[in-house]
Amino acid sequence: MLELARGLSTRALRALADLEMRTIAADGGRLKLEWGVLNARSGRGVEDLLWWDGDRLLGFLGLYAFGPRTVELAGMVDPAARGHGIATALLDAGLPICRDRGYRTALLVTPRGSKAGRSLALARGAVLDHCEHALVLLGAPTDAPPATDVLLRTATRADAAEVARLLTAAFAWTPSDVVDRLASDSERTLLIELAGSVVGTVRLTREQETAGVYGFAVDPAWQGRGIGRDVLRRLCTRLREEGARRICLEVAVDNERALGLYTSVGFTQVSTEDYYALPPS
Repeated sequence: MLELARGLSTRALRALADLEMRTIAADGGRLKLEWGVLNARSGRGVEDLLWWDGDRLLGFLGLYAFGPRTVELAGMVDPAARGHGIATALLDAGLPICRDRGYRTALLVTPRGSKAGRSLALARGAVLDHCEHALVLLGAPTDAPPATDVLLRTATRADAAEVARLLTAAFAWTPSDVVDRLASDSERTLLIELAGSVVGTVRLTREQETAGVYGFAVDPAWQGRGIGRDVLRRLCTRLREEGARRICLEVAVDNERALGLYTSVGFTQVSTEDYYALPPS
């Protein structure tokens, strides 16, 4: 039975965690479920679709909005229940919701090793948009003396233009919800300062013992001076001191420079995810 969920109950979250464990046990890798987001659903609209067989959750599809134009869709189906059209039914129900909310791009996130996920995307006429490696640090970062006299400070709404400038310079892209992110209680954005100049930014999330590092950008004019490696080591050390035992980040498959930076600090690759673009119809 399909449930269009407005917010997730304790029962649903527990069932989701159980389904995730069963799926990873069968497939390996990880699933991009964004637990911090799932635990903070507003309940104002349908953002999650669940397929139940009695009290047992067999399928899930989550909608993750990135500004007013783009939505990511990520989910899973119980390994013992595959081949019965559950994933198709979830997508059939989810895409009209995306369309009605005016999203121009819907990205279906599929683990690289999931043949079923890839087949589902291609059957919809989806086109591969981009790919990312998921990396994790489970221990202390590699040891090295501080390379720079950088300062880290929390960004405020007044810093929105500076954060946008840095993201545009580093990634040629700026999220449309920069101001909202700076006001969020569930994450924090930091500015990196050196010699009186703002030279970078990074966004941190936290869910119990797992921390996430996102939007890590150093101004191209300041790259090549060891700033990124120095800051990442400091951040990982700080996060571990605050109780994080698992630090996660993602990097574009073709960004070999950033991948080299992250692995040099001690991160290891756990999966690769493909993002397929399909019209929300």
